[in-house]
Amino acid sequence: MSEAEELLARLDREARAGGYLLNPEREDTLSLCEGLLTNARRYGYRSCPCRAAAGRREEDSDIICPCDYRDPDLNDFGACYCALYVTKEWIERRMERKVVPERRPPRAERLRAVAAGAPAGASGEAPAGTTAGPALKGKCPVWRCKVCGYLCARDEPPNVCPICKVSKDRFERFA
Repeated sequence: MSEAEELLARLDREARAGGYLLNPEREDTLSLCEGLLTNARRYGYRSCPCRAAAGRREEDSDIICPCDYRDPDLNDFGACYCALYVTKEWIERRMERKVVPERRPPRAERLRAVAAGAPAGASGEAPAGTTAGPALKGKCPVWRCKVCGYLCARDEPPNVCPICKVSKDRFERFA
């Protein structure tokens, strides 16, 4: 088994355990895994193979796989930017497959955010027609799973609770 196949198997186990799915197109997914491994050798971390990395972990923290933009992309388009992570609806073609726009802020904005102590992706507004992602100005709402009590601070609740695996509709905004 190749290193890329081993990574794919591990990512698939981790994704399913967290309530996520990987793209079933094996050739494409293996190619993405090879890109992740190349970037891990090059930079010391698995940055998204579909984006230009700066080679500095602090600056690239938002694009270390799984990137900060994965969940908003899945919510809006059924696939993340590189289509490594996808939804069941995307796989079953129950939704139109669209090009996922880049949510990552321009480098100058990311550098200002990092210099100010914010996460690399925190800078401004999400692209038009999408839900807000990590590009936040201010506080994130806190979501609570009504089944197990899991808490997370983000724009939207996760598609699947990482603890008890219930769907997004079982979350409530936590005061």
